[in-house]
Amino acid sequence: MSIGNSNSPEEERPSTDDRSEDRIVERSVEEPSIGTALKKARIAAGLTVDEVSSTTRVRIPIVHAIEEDDFTRCGGDVYARGHIRTLARAVHLDPAPLIDSYDAAHGGRPAPTPAAPMFEAERIRPERQRPNWTAAMVAAIVAVIGFVGFTAFSGGDAQSKRPQADGSSSPQPAPKQTAAKPAAQTPTAPKPSPSDSAIAAAPKDLVTVVLTASEGESWISAKDHSGRLLFDGTLTQGESKTFTDKESIDLVLGDAGAVNLFVNGKEIKDNFQPGQVERLTYTKEDPRQGQAQAG
Repeated sequence: MSIGNSNSPEEERPSTDDRSEDRIVERSVEEPSIGTALKKARIAAGLTVDEVSSTTRVRIPIVHAIEEDDFTRCGGDVYARGHIRTLARAVHLDPAPLIDSYDAAHGGRPAPTPAAPMFEAERIRPERQRPNWTAAMVAAIVAVIGFVGFTAFSGGDAQSKRPQADGSSSPQPAPKQTAAKPAAQTPTAPKPSPSDSAIAAAPKDLVTVVLTASEGESWISAKDHSGRLLFDGTLTQGESKTFTDKESIDLVLGDAGAVNLFVNGKEIKDNFQPGQVERLTYTKEDPRQGQAQAG
């Protein structure tokens, strides 16, 4: 009887762990990660990271991190989803599958965050009109002079009516009465009426931005010149938000086509489409020559 080294059918059959590993490898090949898909699409489009950053306004380190599937530098799920959507459109990819993949890996779509404190445009109150002391003093002096003149004239008229002594000369006619001049009245300046709009009355040394969701709801984010977050949330239809800063306001509009934008009291005319994400920056000098200023 010979003893062979042939393997049994059970030994030749691949183990369950091996088959599981094969399926994982096949799945990873079929479904590239978000960062890999964006990087391949960028290379296929012939674009560099610098060019994508310049087009989308997403900083170069964040573009590199997203292409490595590192979303910790985005600042949160809302910003990460916005960056993915913007980068996908820049390299001609459909952002919807990438957003779905991100949501599936990060616990679903994030709920809107509560509104952060923000600076509301201050309504300029009309300055109280100060009393015109000069006019009051002139009127008082004229009144005193008139009263003294009237008293002197009344006293002289009473003496003229007394009976004359015998042998006295004929009474002289009483002097003609001179009417006292009325007190000069200084015209009162009209009170300034309050401004019809908080935007029109905003100080010229501040940048004032007003957003109104007129065509539907839109997620928006606003920061001041130092990068401090003023607002991060959803603007419902018909709702308005106002932001001011001494230097600049940075905006991210999740659905720019649904928002009406006013900067420093002037409406910004744009060609934003529904669902379009826009990143904008405005300063005290905007809008320049009546055109929208994209950040």
